Amino acid sequence: MTSASTLPDPTLMQSRRDFYERIGHRNLSPLWEVLAALVPPTPKSPAVPACWQYESLRSLVLEAGRLISAEEAERRVLILENPAFRGQSCITQSLYAGLQLIMPGEIAPAHRHTQSALRLVLEGEGAYTAVDGERTTMRRGDFIITPSWTWHDHGHPGSGPVVWLDGLDIPLVRFLDAGFADKGVGRVQAKSRPEGDALARYGANMVPVDYFPGPAEPTRTFVYPYERTRSALVRIAHGKPEPHEGFKLRYVNPATGRAPMPTMGAFAQWLPEGFETRPYRCTDGTVYVCLEGCGEAGVGDGDGTWVFQENDIFVVPSWTPLQVRARRDTLLFSFSDRPIQQALGLWRESRL
Repeated sequence: MTSASTLPDPTLMQSRRDFYERIGHRNLSPLWEVLAALVPPTPKSPAVPACWQYESLRSLVLEAGRLISAEEAERRVLILENPAFRGQSCITQSLYAGLQLIMPGEIAPAHRHTQSALRLVLEGEGAYTAVDGERTTMRRGDFIITPSWTWHDHGHPGSGPVVWLDGLDIPLVRFLDAGFADKGVGRVQAKSRPEGDALARYGANMVPVDYFPGPAEPTRTFVYPYERTRSALVRIAHGKPEPHEGFKLRYVNPATGRAPMPTMGAFAQWLPEGFETRPYRCTDGTVYVCLEGCGEAGVGDGDGTWVFQENDIFVVPSWTPLQVRARRDTLLFSFSDRPIQQALGLWRESRL
């Protein structure tokens, strides 16, 4: 039974409400009313887990190709919106993701922006991405980046549709009010280096003798071929897998050992057939893509399980437990905002 002494004093409560109204007219508010929400005991992301099955989306991506050209759209992309953030063009609070399509003979014109971007090729080949005057041919599974303020365009001299996943730090740059963009003078960049130059110059455990990058400088190696990624994972997939992650590697700037870009990190992991990870959670909300195999992903505390296969995409919000079971040998690519969280001393993980 509640005693009279513990009940709120109606006069005091009314005085508080009157006070809050008066200070509100001066653009003030009481911290004590919102402190628990501002400084929670654990992260409570407003994002929700979500999964996109590529097979059901593919026809919509191709339909977009019939409705608008790549040049007219500048970038013909279907945005993957987190169900909790409809209309905000983000998949987590700090990340954007979308499916981009380019058809034979098309050009997505040159531009640059302060937002950093990554590409993961999901379907087709023969298209290219050009970054600061060098082209790379896009092949399925290739991880390609366009760092902040680098000129880039896409073209497709081959045959058949090419689709890739875009990942950008758009929401983060928007939060910081630091977004700038330029359109190129021409539709495509002038070719200044042969294809493969950056990979040979910066991605072969060597760099030019006069190249001394700063800690946060993005990689000059702007393409990470899938064949190299898969080969590395298969070669280390022996012995007992790490219980929470299987066999997992992170992509790095070869010149510094840090993330390829300062705001986004990328990872690849191999899960042997029948292997089931133990529950794992971390503060970086993460976007996953199945490049090979199939399996089941249990996300959250009893929030449900998704069955995924090749090219399916799912997002795991901050501090949300994830458990994956591989029905076949499975290769998962993922990206998140982990580098910036680590740079700020915010990143945490929990191996349950």
